[in-house]
Amino acid sequence: MSPQHPELAAGRWQSLSLLEQLANVGSEIERALNWASKNNPEYSRMAFERGLELLGLTIADPKHRHRLKELTRLREVLLDYFVGENQFGSAESSWRSYFHAYGLAVALGKTHQPLPTPLETPGLLPLK
Repeated sequence: MSPQHPELAAGRWQSLSLLEQLANVGSEIERALNWASKNNPEYSRMAFERGLELLGLTIADPKHRHRLKELTRLREVLLDYFVGENQFGSAESSWRSYFHAYGLAVALGKTHQPLPTPLETPGLLPLK
């Protein structure tokens, strides 16, 4: 199977933080859930496969070696939910909540600007 994300598979994925990687995985899982709720199993499957591919890239990223157990368990539970018998008892709402946290963390991290010091703020004089 050829990669659905060839640019990321070629190495760009490793330049992303774990939060960014899991937020991207979560985007695909969200798409899979959305398509499933719209009774479109083919599109749901394709989105799930893209998410699984991204998760595989995250697992293969050398900087996450100390997180292999957690990441491989995530893959196991996702597979159980989407193609298995859901033995772990996962729910759609749980997946949405789990991955939403990563997306939110990335969004907040990108918008966070450090507060300027009084010396950097026009009109404010330092206290003496």
